[in-house]
Amino acid sequence: MTAQLYCFGESGNAYKAALTMTLASYPWEPVWVDFFTGGTKTEAFRAINGMGEVPVFVEGDLTLTQSCLIQLHIAERTGQFHGRTDADRREVMRWLFWDVSKGSGQFGPLRFMMNFLPEAKRSAETISWLSGRAAASLDVLEAHLSRHEWLAGDGPTIADFSCCGYLFYPEPFTFMRDQRPATSAWLDRIAGLPGWRHPYELMPRGPAG
Repeated sequence: MTAQLYCFGESGNAYKAALTMTLASYPWEPVWVDFFTGGTKTEAFRAINGMGEVPVFVEGDLTLTQSCLIQLHIAERTGQFHGRTDADRREVMRWLFWDVSKGSGQFGPLRFMMNFLPEAKRSAETISWLSGRAAASLDVLEAHLSRHEWLAGDGPTIADFSCCGYLFYPEPFTFMRDQRPATSAWLDRIAGLPGWRHPYELMPRGPAG
């Protein structure tokens, strides 16, 4: 059975799930959600996910929401990208939790406000505050990757696929690869994995694209 992933190309959180399934060779297909015209607010979508968010993973009777849970499910089902030792798995979880609060939790809102929100609604103060938070998080990532090739253990894991979720996108949100050489080299390693694809190649884009 082919799993379905409710998603849209601009969503870094959906990309985490899509990338994990793709690299694990897990059969899936995208179901485009028209986020920019309120697609996640419809009764039909809320019936699938009452939280009103993508991604949503559906396979038979199983429905999963939240990107990290979907990633963990795929890792467990395939035996891939979950770390080789108990210590690796603890480190995977540590970075997944970090990404939710310190990584994507900062990058996503900042990128949205700087690129997709109408200019009249953009708040310079909020952008400045989020930029500082994002920079601090990127400093943490850069420092770790200057000492390690991967975030957890000696190979790629879902921690890497989670924390890179927003960093492959072209829209500016203060992240500049030439200023983060260790992070840039890590992104190159991820992009060099067999089957890797850019988010706009994996998932359909909406009108903002």
